[in-house]
Amino acid sequence: MLLDWFDTHPRRVFAAIALACVAMLAFGLYLQHVVGLEPCPMCIVQRYALIAVALIAGLSASSGKRGVHLAGAALMLAAAGFGAFVAARQSWLQWYPPEIVTCGRDFYGMIETFPLKRAIPMIFKGSGDCTKIDWTFLGGSIANWSFVGFVGFGLAGLGLLARKLRRPG
Repeated sequence: MLLDWFDTHPRRVFAAIALACVAMLAFGLYLQHVVGLEPCPMCIVQRYALIAVALIAGLSASSGKRGVHLAGAALMLAAAGFGAFVAARQSWLQWYPPEIVTCGRDFYGMIETFPLKRAIPMIFKGSGDCTKIDWTFLGGSIANWSFVGFVGFGLAGLGLLARKLRRPG
């Protein structure tokens, strides 16, 4: 059964998730720098959520301790949940575009008021339109596939968490 595999090989699950995140990030960079697609602010936020999931999964894979696996699974679930939320919101905007295109400028404006006014906006800067669909695969946009990926990572984190909490040691 799949859940038994999670219990006997949690380090492999974490490593596979980290590798999948790195592959997704590499594909996003390929689409940006080779194909020429400009990421929108929501795409940038999803990239940072992917980086968070990859780092958490990678660090958890490097340890054999139950506590690290528990914390890693919980943090990974939270980061994947955040990424799924942003991807779902972007998908919603793509399916039902607003009359006035806004996909993060309010958030961008709030960040501009902080003292690190020059550094932080560069992190979240994106110039693409969040409602525009530039690329599809099997009928799904980048945001749709990102949502599927984040849900998969979240379910894996939930599975790891459930198995670690159920079994002592």
